[in-house]
Amino acid sequence: MVEALPYIQKFTGKTIVVKYGGNAMISDELRRAVMCDIILLSLVGIRVVVVHGGGPEISDMLKKLGHESRFVDGLRYTDEVTMDVVQSVLCGKVNKNLVAQLNRLGGRAIGLCGMDGQLFQAVRLDEKYGLVGRITGVDPEPVENALMSGYIPVVSTVAQGVDADTAYNINADTAAAKLAAAMGAEKLILLTDVRGLLRDPKNEETLIHVVHTYEVPGLITEGVISGGMIPKLECAVDAINGGVERVHILDGRIPHSILIELLSDEGIGTMLKKED
Repeated sequence: MVEALPYIQKFTGKTIVVKYGGNAMISDELRRAVMCDIILLSLVGIRVVVVHGGGPEISDMLKKLGHESRFVDGLRYTDEVTMDVVQSVLCGKVNKNLVAQLNRLGGRAIGLCGMDGQLFQAVRLDEKYGLVGRITGVDPEPVENALMSGYIPVVSTVAQGVDADTAYNINADTAAAKLAAAMGAEKLILLTDVRGLLRDPKNEETLIHVVHTYEVPGLITEGVISGGMIPKLECAVDAINGGVERVHILDGRIPHSILIELLSDEGIGTMLKKED
């Protein structure tokens, strides 16, 4: 607690956006640890916003319906049936389960969907992805109102179409980055299923602790940033260019990784920043 005190003093009153997904969402033990971290941060006066995905739950529901999950360039191809499932599972089941768990553990949470108050506005990204959207506007007022009323906002990543009468499926990393920038957040935390950015993907000892935004294109060229890490790092760069101070890529498989990264001297993931 003594080690945490200066960090608590530094971040009290500041906004931190946590993108929650991956294994941390599937395991009951890890989910509880993440929820407890979020509640603790909220109790010490940090304005925490949770943005969540729900890929495994969407895939499970599609399987039950006998509808095939298909991916194009790493994005879920979203036809009308899939969009109905995305909307009902993300905005309904997943969102409300997270809200209920936060409330049961002593937090004060409220669920929001990207269509509430036109929080996320989007146009179709590309025909080849189906009903996948590109965010064109963010109105953070519903989230700000929830925070001012003492709630932890939990946001699902479905957007209101501005080019058609439809909802759009939005990548959760992208949505979290756009919201963090729109809110002038101090930090964006991306929980994932790896230690962070590794120089050698097969060796966790090669974790890169700090990356500057200007280094990202070179690391992509070198192949250090590859596969699913490319869009994640691009989202992180966008968030920083939009005014977010720091982006942290953390291993959601480590219990209490958020607290260890934010409130201790050691730090366990990869931190992205603009300059020294």
